Parts: sequence; structure tokens; C-alpha cells
Amino acid sequence: MAESFLFSVAQGVLGKIASQAFQEAVAIYSVEDKIHELENTLAAITAVLLDAEEQQAENRSLQLWLGRLRDVLYDAEDLLDELECEALRKQVISRYGGVKEKVHRFFSLSNPVILRAKINHKINEIRETLSKIFIDKNQFGLNVRSVDNGMGHSRSREMTHSFINKLDVVGRDADKQKIIEILMRPDHKNLSVVPIVGIGGMGKTALAKSVCNDDGVKAQFELLLWVCVPEDFDLKKTIDGIIKDANSQSLSNLDIQPLQTILRNTIKDKKFLLVLDDVWSNDRSRWEELKSLLTEGAHGSKIIVTTRSSEVASMMGTHPTHNLESLSHEDSMALFTKWAFDQNEKQPCPYLLDIGNDIVKKCQGVPLLVKTMGSLLYTKDEERYWAHIRDSEIWKLVEQKKDVLPVLKLSYDHLPSHLKRCFATFSLFPRGYEIRSDVLVMLWMSLGLISSSTKKLALEDVGVDYIKVLWKRSLIQEVEEWALYLNFKMHDLVHSLAMIVAQDDCSVVGLDTVEISERVRYISFSTNSLEGISNFDGVPPFLRKPTSKRLHAIHSQFDVDGVITREFARICISKCNHLRYLNLENGNFEELPSSICNLKQLRLLFLGYNKRLKKLPDSICELQSLLYLYFEVCLELGDLPKKMKRLISLRELCVTTKQMSLQESGIQYLENLEFLGFRRCQNLRVFFEGACQLTSLRKLEIVDCVGPISLPFVELIALESLLLNNCKLKLTQDNKSKFPSNLRTLSIQNFEQVVELLQCLDESAYSLEYFAVCDCPSFTAIPVWLPNHIRLRVIRLTRCPNLSSIPQEFQSLIALKELGIEYCGELSERCRPTIGKDWPNIAHIPRIELDLERVQWMED
Repeated sequence: MAESFLFSVAQGVLGKIASQAFQEAVAIYSVEDKIHELENTLAAITAVLLDAEEQQAENRSLQLWLGRLRDVLYDAEDLLDELECEALRKQVISRYGGVKEKVHRFFSLSNPVILRAKINHKINEIRETLSKIFIDKNQFGLNVRSVDNGMGHSRSREMTHSFINKLDVVGRDADKQKIIEILMRPDHKNLSVVPIVGIGGMGKTALAKSVCNDDGVKAQFELLLWVCVPEDFDLKKTIDGIIKDANSQSLSNLDIQPLQTILRNTIKDKKFLLVLDDVWSNDRSRWEELKSLLTEGAHGSKIIVTTRSSEVASMMGTHPTHNLESLSHEDSMALFTKWAFDQNEKQPCPYLLDIGNDIVKKCQGVPLLVKTMGSLLYTKDEERYWAHIRDSEIWKLVEQKKDVLPVLKLSYDHLPSHLKRCFATFSLFPRGYEIRSDVLVMLWMSLGLISSSTKKLALEDVGVDYIKVLWKRSLIQEVEEWALYLNFKMHDLVHSLAMIVAQDDCSVVGLDTVEISERVRYISFSTNSLEGISNFDGVPPFLRKPTSKRLHAIHSQFDVDGVITREFARICISKCNHLRYLNLENGNFEELPSSICNLKQLRLLFLGYNKRLKKLPDSICELQSLLYLYFEVCLELGDLPKKMKRLISLRELCVTTKQMSLQESGIQYLENLEFLGFRRCQNLRVFFEGACQLTSLRKLEIVDCVGPISLPFVELIALESLLLNNCKLKLTQDNKSKFPSNLRTLSIQNFEQVVELLQCLDESAYSLEYFAVCDCPSFTAIPVWLPNHIRLRVIRLTRCPNLSSIPQEFQSLIALKELGIEYCGELSERCRPTIGKDWPNIAHIPRIELDLERVQWMED
């Protein structure tokens, strides 16, 4: 399945050339004519790219032609970014002056004359290569194609059914009942294992979730636990996953011995139900080792195993295997109709229903295929488009090889072109990984994959919209909406699809990987420790090779010390000159190399959780393209650089520092900053005084800061989100009266001044959409003004034991969709359905959760 998403890469290059920022950069070097010629040639090639990508599977010469084009497109992308970087540098120099340079830098590429010659040379090289590629395309007889292949028009309406916590289990009642009967049956064994076996996409995980959400099952077991088992059945990761599900805390930084002790103590003498989801490995020794730990539970504890392998089921099961069969045609049609048609329509179009019936037959009762095809077709309403999907040659592969991936790829093929590169980055995350939207959007932004035609919508919000489109196409699942982000996972078949379509661009590597392809631009590490790796000298071997110089992203999620050494960081910085994204979290070095300033195109730098980091070099302030800078929980970090105002592109900053005041850092002049976070700043008392230009700041988070901290609320005119957790503010009469008036999200946790703070909002505009208070014993009454915030969608009240009632005025909150009350003493009883005194005040709310139990949960 040879893949490419060159069309979207080409469109990205053309879009950058057309942008105003780039045109200003081009004018500096007087290369408008050369860039215009390059643009025309690329536009002519792009016009036939869709046809070329479709034909490449059967034409080796065409594949090689596309490979050449791919390389020059990335070279062009690097060049255009370099021009933009230089324009930003000149902007900073004109505003704040230059930096002191040694004489030898006159002869470096920072010298304008040399840099101009270098850029002209690169432009000429790219133009010549593109011209040859343009001429060579004639041998393939390629046709000009429109973006959507002329196959229908997208519907503008939104999906009418909710995706949140929706399992979409259709036609599985008998399967569910059979599993529940086994679980409920008295069992004198210390531990019983029920295997569920079925091919990929058959709905094993959905069935297991449906079983676990059954009220009878919940009542039967004291603990309900869930873990997605690593493909190699890594025991440490599996144990940590179980503990994390039980205690909502990851302990992956611990060795396996203490983890085993914690697991035993967690389940000791408790009757539990554990789901081991998606087991691949038949390594009996690891299973026996895990099983011996799990016998600490009470008699009658049970395990559900979901797997594609009957061999795994035989090895682990103590009950007969439950084989999950295909859905009936009737159930498949019910599921398809639910996803393919607007549920508000009284009757689907008959001619589309007939075609849909044929498509459902081809899905052969595989729920994932049925749902994915329904999601794909929902966006279109023309008969010829539906017929095009029905008549695709790809269905033959399902019949001949029982391979569903080619059909899932239909959904990928019909994504808007700008989403194809975004989807491919999913391959950088481990299978079964829970992805946060804010982290993913930062990755996309850093790689230049997000663009917007309007300035009214922040690019981060555009990125979230991208995710929601993938959601509607059923390419992501298990989506949970929180105040500031979405959490979601991928089905492992969708993850496999991402690995296939990204194989030329993305690579998952190990710390001992020797070499990577010269075509790879984005890498992530498959392991988070040094376990099992010998002779590690502090740098993965492939980073020392010439192929690393082309890398745009290094994504790591190491959560143990000793992996990212100073030499590791130095090699990344010195070798990979075109990096846009660099994650050095959990590093093990005292100083970041000053040569970081050479990564002119760097847009994201993660340095958080480095226990030894004491200093950031002043040269970091020369990264004018930097959008995101995170160095939170670096507890040894002293003074911040004093010229941070030079980071003129910075959008997000998360800080830990020993300083008492940030006045001299220049943070207050970052006029493009949208998020500012402070973590464990134990000495901090003053952000800044006097002039403040944080006019774009939308989100402010203060966590574990002793304080009291003085906040310049009057200056934060754009603030929409405020999170306060275990901190203390200096609430003067002046800043009380000037509290932000456009807050949409307010989250307060472990905050002694909660009542005093809430009084500040009394005269604020009624704009709140999310309101949460957690671990605040002094919070005794709902503010009288809260019911006036008629835009409120979510309210969460957690561990506020002295909160006694919900006022009758809550009935006016007609936009309120979700109310969560957790361990608030008497309040939980007052809100019990039908019998609680306050139930009439909240009964209109569609989704209500009391002490982690969903007492009312209606879909939109």
C-alpha cells in the first residue's frame, strides 16, 4: 500500500508563499521574481499531483518521480521557513537592537551578504530541480484533478448525535448477557479469566466496556480496572497501567519491584474485575508473573481478556473462549443508518439507502467498518459519491484477504488534504496511547500543519476543529471533553493505518536504533527507559549519522532520569539544524547548550521535569520563531534570561523559577503570548509591575505557588481561562475591582481564598461556560451570581464537604449540559434523583454524575 500525501505538502508550500508574512520576508532579499517563478512551476505540478498519487501503486517510475518531488518540497519548506526566520530576526533587531557578536561572526551565515548569497543559491537549486521534475511529468500522461475528484459536495450540518462516552454497541445484547452471566456466577477460584476473541474492528473493546458499565457488574465488584496491554506484554508498563487506573496516578518512574508491591496492596482482599484489553503477546512467563501478582485479590475476582489471537485466549483463559461473530445485516444497517444519516430526518433518501445497503453487505458485519463508512458518507449527499465508494476496487481485498485496512483507508483518502499530514502524525504516538488535544495541536502548529483563512479564530482553536473532523470521521474514539482540551484514543487498526500512510515521513525509533531513512522527517522513541539496552553512551546512534540533519521533529516521552543527557541534547541541537519540534523533558543536564540559538526554525521546546537544570542560556532569546516554551517543574532553575521580550512569536510559556519577581525577565512584553503557566514557583511574589503588554493572554494557570502573588488583573484584558491550584494570591481592593470580565473557564482547587476570589466575580460579565471547585472546605455556598451565567455548560464540584445545597435558581441554567458532584457530603444526598431535596433544581440537566455514578446521562 504505497502512500503519499504530497498534495497537502505542496499546498502547504504554496500557501506559505502566498502569505503576507512571507511576502514581507521575500522583499528583504529582492527575490520576488525567483520565488514567483518557483510558485508557478509548483502550482503546475500540484495540479496533477492527485492523479499521480492515485496511479503510483502500479507504476514504479511514477513512485520515483514522486520521491524526487517529495525531497525538493521539503527543501523548499526549509528554505521558506529560513526566509521567514530572517525577517523575524530583522524585526527584533529594529525593535530591540542586535546582540553583541564576536568578530568571527562577520564571516558566519549571520552576515547579511553571505546569507543573501546562500539564500539565492538555494532558490536557484530548488527552481532547477523543480523545472526538471515539471518536464519529466509529461511521460506519465497525468491529468489535472480537482481536490474532491468531483465526487459530491460536503454537507455543512453538524452531526446530531453525541460522541461523548458513546459506545455505539449495536447487536451485542446476547454477547453482553453471556459475559455478564459468567462474571456473576459464583466461583471458588481465586482468579478466573474470560477471553473475548475476534478480528480487528469486531467490537471486542466496546463489548468489554459495555459489560463494565452494567449496573449489576458494578455492584458485584469492589474494583473495576482497565489497562491496554503493551504489544510486547511489558510487565512494568502493564502493572503501572493497572495502578494508574486504580489510583489516577502514574508511577512509571518507579522500578518494577515497588510497583509490584503497590499493585498487591491496591487489590489486596478486594474483589476486582480487570480488563486486559488488546493482548497480542503469547509470552506465558510474563502472563504467569502478572497472574501471580493478581492472586492477592479476593476470591471471585475476574479478568476479561480481549484479543485477536485464539492462542492467547487458550493460554490465559480459565473459561471457554467467547468468539465475537460478525453483526447481522439488520444490526449492521441499524448502525450504519445511525452514522450515515441525520437522525432528525424522518426518512433517509431511498436511493442512498439502497446504495448504503450494498455497502453494508461489503462490510461483512465488522462494526468498525460499518461505522467508518457511515461517518465518511455522512459528509456527502450525492448519489454518485456513494456509488463511487460502493464500487471501489478496495472491497476485493476484504473478500480475498480478510484485510479491513484498505477499507479504512478509504476514509483517510477522502479526508481534506490538509488533514492527511495531521493524521499521519498519529503514528508518532504508541498504540493505545491516550492523546491530549493541546499536546497534539502544539505538534501540528510546530510542524506548520495548521492554517486559517480568518484571524478571528486562534490557530489552536483551528487545530481542535481539525481533531473534531477526525472524530466525526470515526478515525479517533473514546473522546472525552474537558474544560481546556479533549482526550481521545485511536483504534489499533486506525493506528496501523497511520503507520502505513506515514512510513516515509515518520519513524518510531529506539535508543539503540543505528540508522533511519534519509526521507524521515519526524521521529519518536518507542521506549521510555534504558531497560534492556546495553552500551548506551548517552546518544542514540542514528542521531550521529548524516540522515538526522533533515529531522523536523524529535518527540520523546521519557519519564525516567538518565536518558536525555547533556550530550544527547547537544547532538540534537548541533546535528538537526531544521528542527521545529524538540522534546527534552525529563532531561538529565544542568545547562542547555548555548548553541540552541542556531535552531532558528524551532517552534517548540519542551524542557520540563529536568531535576538538574539550573540555567537557561541567554541565547535562547534569539529563537524568534519559537511558539511554545515549557520548562515547568525544573526545581533547580534560577534566574530566567533577561531578554525574553525578544521571543516575539511566543504563544505559550510554562515556567518554574526560584525568582521572587519576573520584572526583569521581559515576559510582560510578550504581546503574542496566549498561555502563561506557573508551576511550583515557591519564591514568586510579583509577576511584574508597571507596563504590561500581555494583551493576547487567554489562559493563566498558577499551580503549587506559595505566594502571596500579586496579579496585574487590570492588564489581562483578553483573559478567558483561569486555573488556580494550591496557591495564594494577593487580592487587593484594586485588583478585586478589576477582575477579568470575560472569563469562560474558572477552575479552583485546594485554594483557601476561594470565597474571597469568587466575590471578585460579582460584577463580572456573565460569560462563564465552565466552573469547577475542588478540595475547598471553605466553599460553603454557591455564589448568588452563578445562576446568572446562562452560558454555563459544565459545573464540577469535588470534595467540598461543607457545600450544603444547590439553589433553586439553577433551573434557569438552560445551557447547562453536565453537572458533576463528587464527595461533597450532604450535597450528594440532596441531589439524589427524585428523592433528594435539590433534585428539582437540577433535574433538567442532561448529564449528572454523583460520587462517580451517572445518575442521569442523556445524549444530546
